[in-house]
Amino acid sequence: MKYIVCEQPGKFLLKEKEFPTRGKGEALLRVNKVGICGTDLHAYAGNQAFFSYPRILGHELAAEVLEIDENKRGIKPGDKVIVMPYISDENSAASRNGKPNCCPNIKVLGVHIDGGMQEQIVVPTDILLLSNHLSHDEMAIVEPLAIGAHAIRRANIKSNEFVAVVGCGPIGIGIIKLAQIGGAKVIAIDMNEQRLQYARDKIGVDYTVKAGENAVLEVSKITNGDLCTAVFDASGNRYALESCPDFMSHGGRFIMVGLSKGELTYSHPKIHAKEMTMMCSRNATIEDFEYVISVIDQFPTDTFITHRVSYTEMIDRFDGWLNPESGVIKAIVNFN
Repeated sequence: MKYIVCEQPGKFLLKEKEFPTRGKGEALLRVNKVGICGTDLHAYAGNQAFFSYPRILGHELAAEVLEIDENKRGIKPGDKVIVMPYISDENSAASRNGKPNCCPNIKVLGVHIDGGMQEQIVVPTDILLLSNHLSHDEMAIVEPLAIGAHAIRRANIKSNEFVAVVGCGPIGIGIIKLAQIGGAKVIAIDMNEQRLQYARDKIGVDYTVKAGENAVLEVSKITNGDLCTAVFDASGNRYALESCPDFMSHGGRFIMVGLSKGELTYSHPKIHAKEMTMMCSRNATIEDFEYVISVIDQFPTDTFITHRVSYTEMIDRFDGWLNPESGVIKAIVNFN
């Protein structure tokens, strides 16, 4: 069967290998679509944390079951399934405490172990969610939206509070929409005017602010001087991560969703004065996936997916997706 492997930073190869066979407790899937996310882009560029090469990328999957044993979710051959790409150690302290998403022994498809950029894949049965009522496009974007849903749940967003989302890439856009669904008043912040325009026109964000030296003043004007009770970073950019507390009101929450490889520096008196709650949000849980599935009909899937290619074209097109000027928000690779 055909598969695409990232041999080293900046180098993909289209190769062939034998079709996989499954074991007990596993399902054999046909991969139909793979969403390209920031993790894939960073891995290709050589700046992804927790990563080693060579690696088959891809963890945003729309798949169909070819073979599966009897299971508690009633999934059968022929069913459409979403893959929760996080394989956790159920005996770890994190998993025992309801946080398998940050298990110290977690293995994420396409990051720690090989992912879905292949015609067929074998995965544990218990990371599958039945999704016969969704389109393949909807299935392929559930995982990145679940990342946003987990961050929203971590922040305990309340109706009518002012929320800032820094970074209007796919994760940021998901956070914006899900915060709106939760009743928040959202301010989108980004340096890319094209993405701010998308947030206005297609997501219907309440306010947009161009990142830069006047951004805090603009946010202050919008909020009548109060600033935002919750600020999300969805950029992973060091400067943005270090600047986010400036948008936050006293007593507010700062939720770090984007991941930076480097160290971050904060003025302790500055953040202490605000009695800031700083939290990280990593991956997602089954509750987040189920919530996204329940509200995905409120999300503009058709405009969110901006680029589509066959797996035979992906290698030639991937470099262009690293350039913000390409207008890419979410690219989808078709395997079937």
